Amino acid sequence: MKLIKYLMFTVTGLVFLSCSEEFLNPLPDTAVAVESFFQSDADVLAGVIGIYDAVQGVNESTVTNIGNANRGVQFEHLLTEHRTDNTRNATLEGSKSDFHRYVVNANNVEVEDYYQSMYQVIFRANNVLDFIDIADASNQAKYTAEAKFLRAYAYFKLVRLFSDVPLVTTVVGPTDKEALFTRVPESEIYAQIVADLQEAVAVLDNTYKSRASKAAAQALLAKVYLSQASPNYAGAQQLCEAIVNSGQFSLLANYYDVFYDELNDEIIFAIQYQPGNADESQSFSAEFTSAVRAGREDGQNIVNNNLRLDFVSNGGDRTAVSITNMNGLLAPDENEVAKFFPDGFDVNDNYGPNARNAGNDYIAIRFADVLLMHVEAIMAGSSSTSDIGALTSFQRIRDRAFPDTAPNIISSITKEELLLERRVELAFENQRWFDLLRFNVADAVLSAHATEMGYVFSARALLLPIPAREINISDGLLTQNPGY
Repeated sequence: MKLIKYLMFTVTGLVFLSCSEEFLNPLPDTAVAVESFFQSDADVLAGVIGIYDAVQGVNESTVTNIGNANRGVQFEHLLTEHRTDNTRNATLEGSKSDFHRYVVNANNVEVEDYYQSMYQVIFRANNVLDFIDIADASNQAKYTAEAKFLRAYAYFKLVRLFSDVPLVTTVVGPTDKEALFTRVPESEIYAQIVADLQEAVAVLDNTYKSRASKAAAQALLAKVYLSQASPNYAGAQQLCEAIVNSGQFSLLANYYDVFYDELNDEIIFAIQYQPGNADESQSFSAEFTSAVRAGREDGQNIVNNNLRLDFVSNGGDRTAVSITNMNGLLAPDENEVAKFFPDGFDVNDNYGPNARNAGNDYIAIRFADVLLMHVEAIMAGSSSTSDIGALTSFQRIRDRAFPDTAPNIISSITKEELLLERRVELAFENQRWFDLLRFNVADAVLSAHATEMGYVFSARALLLPIPAREINISDGLLTQNPGY
């Protein structure tokens, strides 16, 4: 992470090297030993930065053995985009091709890695919180809020992908099986997420875009409110309006710049990477290529034709930035992702000098998402809205996408139109899966998609399996999701 790594990261290495591989893949995955390293404020700050490192993960091109290093968010497109109607793997070989065909099983290594990665985030956060009194008094509230934001971020990912999961908010040892393997109901997970984020909102400011901030906590909490079984639409609306009214964020005029002018005015929270740095780069950008392969494998996130058609009809200026047919080389159902070309280099540049060690940021939250969540919150589960606030937010997105016809006056917005707008605006940013769940259309949309593609879809696919490895080492205490 570019900015963060310039802060105390040599110290952070000392925090985690002491546990070496055991810490990277603890047995069980949800256990971590209490560290005795923390002796000063600088050490606690290094521990905070180490939480981001767990989110960032390890480049698959530099450490190929998945048993030795967790990937953080670098596999997230497999667990999200591939399980929607957006994208698929270019090949049917290997476990990474299981997601788009809905044949994932409990031994899938990418699922296990993601589960491990999010629990690394959680346990590193808990570890920092356990030693927070060592920090300077003036920094304790800030470090606490930052750790709790990241813990909430990880739990929000887990609860939506796996449903009930173990809820661990203190440092625990590997023998504390009750804490490590007891699945807690979604409602309790969400209650903890809300509490952590409310504290983050109250304490943090907007100093950073590559670390937790007030706006990031507000935006994440808004999405949490929208995602619960009983959504808090009013709360989500207030949070989105607080971000909009802060005046600190805006849509960039050029959609391309959102992804290649990093930490710009539209970014609220991003996980950063460094190009050409084996330890701090990412590999997912290269793996999105296929026709002219830049990655190790033959193309992930191949664009499904129905998404391409949505771009043709509703993408506007976003289309050429988001997808490519390689100047007519690719068939309509073989388009590739253009949004994350490695460091901005495309096939004409042979994807640049660092294709497999790319520095493209992982964009976790941006202002366009907040504007569309604002519309969703105002719509409050109804089929449409004509509310002026919702229309204003929606039109801002449309005017950027279609500048030649701006202002693009809108008199009403339907649920279907909002979902479509989110699809083309946020394609390949790992939002589609969660959108389909939140809009209560996942089963219908994915069943139709599976029929079109010749896949077999069933309700079990709405949740990922709890990793078999976790269940095995729990001695039967940890239970599996239905259908696995």
